Amino acid sequence: MKTTAIIFRFIGFILFAFAGFYLGEKLVGIIASDLNPLPYAIGGAAVLAALGFLIMPYITLYPILKMRSYLTKVSGQTLLLALVGLVVGLVIAALFTIPIINLPDPFGSVLPFVAAVLFGYLGVAIAVGRQGDFHDMFSILRRGSKPSRDSNSGKWEHERSILIDTSVIIDGRIVDIAKTGFVPGNLIIPRFVLNELQYIADSAENLRRQRGRRGLEVLAELQKDHAIKTTIADIDVEGVKEVDEKLVMLGRQMKAPILTNDFNLNRVAELQGVHVLNINDLANAVKSILLPGEGLIVRVIQEGKELGQGVGYLDDGTMVVVEDGKNYVGKEIEVSVTKVLQTAAGRMIFSKPEGKNKVDK
Repeated sequence: MKTTAIIFRFIGFILFAFAGFYLGEKLVGIIASDLNPLPYAIGGAAVLAALGFLIMPYITLYPILKMRSYLTKVSGQTLLLALVGLVVGLVIAALFTIPIINLPDPFGSVLPFVAAVLFGYLGVAIAVGRQGDFHDMFSILRRGSKPSRDSNSGKWEHERSILIDTSVIIDGRIVDIAKTGFVPGNLIIPRFVLNELQYIADSAENLRRQRGRRGLEVLAELQKDHAIKTTIADIDVEGVKEVDEKLVMLGRQMKAPILTNDFNLNRVAELQGVHVLNINDLANAVKSILLPGEGLIVRVIQEGKELGQGVGYLDDGTMVVVEDGKNYVGKEIEVSVTKVLQTAAGRMIFSKPEGKNKVDK
């Protein structure tokens, strides 16, 4: 980057020096023709050469790099529509300038340029802003009929592509969720996610290696089930190293949600306008709802933190704290719910023994 900037500075130095020499010579000829133009031409070359050395990267290299960084975040569909909109806008501008090009100056020379800029901008803005409508229109023309709610067209087609995060594959619950049909469409695993999974599976740390290998087994199970459409896509984002950042950029480009249970990725994606499907949120949402006064049967498996408390768990993993449940450790008892507390780690149910308790079977 620094080397490229220095090269551009020297190019600016040379180009601006030639321009300064030419302008200095011409200005002297216009102001006072009897003066020797050479010193003024050299002075102009020196001044503009120094100016070119300073500003050349800012008017060439840096804008190009910024534009390149922006274009990598824009989907190919959007770029194509922007190009088509620009061409259509310029064609309309050319037709518009035919009657006004013969107007007296300065209108005849200025208005065509204004029309080209105005209609070119409007063409790009309309094409990009209404790309969803254009996509639906092309879908109708391709099918010869109107798309229904059940068809895989338009915006719904984009929503059926779901990007999968590494944490979801390692977690393993995605297999059971996908089999239920609650995650319809194509599960896309980018190649860089698979590479990260392989890197974890090859880790020297035993726990990480086990998690990585379990993730590979989960991925293999997903691919074996023909009812679940899974695609390993060779897509990447240039200039970005972090896997989470790549997923967020792909989500923006493809307008696809990200399936994850990573809290940090969830927050970053939401801040950048990318829809997130969080498995932990789904797990909390499907847990049974219990109200104070309702009864349930729970096995007390250990003592609680407070004096006399016992702790048990429901089938979905919800912790149940039983007041005065210390004496029932190892037994199934009937309890009455006294309070339900929602925490960042999940739900906790507080209860107390009630009725005739069942002895451990």
